[in-house]
Amino acid sequence: MKLFDFFRRKTEQKIAKPLLRNYNGAAGGRLLSDFVINNQTADSALQYSLPTLRNRSRDLERNNEYARKYLTLLQTNVVGDAGFNLQVKARTTNGSLDGPGNTMIENAWTRWSRVGNCTVDKKLSFLDCQRLAVRMLARDGECFVQLLNGPRYQDGFAIKLMEADWIDDQKNEILSNGNQIRMGIEIDEMQSVVAYWVLTQHPGDTSFRTNVARKHIRVPADKILHLYMPNRLGVRGEPWMAPVIDSLKMLRGYREAELVAARVAASKMGVITTPTGTEYTGDGTENSHTPIMNADPGTFHQLPAGWDIKMFDPTHPTSAFGDFEKAVLRGIASGLNVAYTSLSNDLEATSYSSIRAGTLEDRDNYRVLQSFIIEHFVDPIYRQWLASAMLNNSFPLPPTRFDKFADATVWRGRGWNWVDPLKEINAAVVGLNNGILSMQDVAAQYGRDVEETFSAIQRDKELAAQYGLSMSFEPFGEKMPAPAMVDENADS
Repeated sequence: MKLFDFFRRKTEQKIAKPLLRNYNGAAGGRLLSDFVINNQTADSALQYSLPTLRNRSRDLERNNEYARKYLTLLQTNVVGDAGFNLQVKARTTNGSLDGPGNTMIENAWTRWSRVGNCTVDKKLSFLDCQRLAVRMLARDGECFVQLLNGPRYQDGFAIKLMEADWIDDQKNEILSNGNQIRMGIEIDEMQSVVAYWVLTQHPGDTSFRTNVARKHIRVPADKILHLYMPNRLGVRGEPWMAPVIDSLKMLRGYREAELVAARVAASKMGVITTPTGTEYTGDGTENSHTPIMNADPGTFHQLPAGWDIKMFDPTHPTSAFGDFEKAVLRGIASGLNVAYTSLSNDLEATSYSSIRAGTLEDRDNYRVLQSFIIEHFVDPIYRQWLASAMLNNSFPLPPTRFDKFADATVWRGRGWNWVDPLKEINAAVVGLNNGILSMQDVAAQYGRDVEETFSAIQRDKELAAQYGLSMSFEPFGEKMPAPAMVDENADS
């Protein structure tokens, strides 16, 4: 019995061995048979798809109203009407603000940022460059900026914006020094960017190209800014509309089909049938052989005995058209990371609370993009300009003070007005009174600096005093009741 028990226990243990469990997302089967997967690197996955994705995004920008609205939303909310404003906060050795030096640099930066000064083609202002960079970044997935120095430029420095096509994505090779060129970008063994291989002619400039051969110029990495937000570690960026390109295209096609069907339905066509099919002569012919009859509004025709008319009356658009379009647009808005109401201009059945929740989430995303543009575009260009301006004696500040003024900069992006300003202002007042918010926090919500706000209020007071006017309000500080006047000589 003990021998059989031994075998029985061994068998039971073998049967009771737990089975390995997998993730449902990794399971196979008929329902997931079309789920194509691969383990390619980011560069390998993007290499052959990048030109198509980029060109389709550009086509959507030209011909799709929702794609155009998305790009405009980014430009308006990330850059706005004034762009990123420079404030220099450098201090002297005693800790006070270096007012003359800060003002000198801010004025020189404003002058360089004007049209004709900051770009090599002299066509754009720096504000235009900011808007264009954001649009190129979203549409093409990346933007390149060449940094140029020379006496021909204002303060010895200018920039050149380049579309992604200028960096040859077809150039891939391993160099003799061990560096690799991946889609036109040269990297070393540590994956650091060493140089960019720039085409001498735009590959899509087919109507004006003078040389068919693809020729390159190797530009060192410190002379080019490459703007892209990687989802994986790779050398090139993918267009932000990539996840919704097919949805945008299909939705446009569906709307076009429904529009054509609605026009057909509005025509109210009919076919007259006769017992033999030969008696009807009509008012004319179509294609030289099909008899037709013209019908005027409000008229009736009497048909002979045995004749009949069969109406062709399709019902379009269908009753589900609106709901279907909304469902598709919600998915597209999620893929683009913007609010559905902003993308579609559909404010039906929205409340203050719902639109505020969506607006706040949108603005958080825009602030993330603002930080990215400042860190990767605006501030690097400012530092390059400041170094060049000091070397060219554009203002009486020596290059030895570069770090002092370069590291003491604050960039202010655009702010936003609130959905219900009164409610938001009252909430800010409560936050200030309870010490939850500072004046800087409130000013930053509107894209301003607290020092800028205080200065403006002080100027208002001085201007009012100059004209002998008294202001009916006094900002800052709780309005305390006047203290009671006590007459000490009065009888007790």
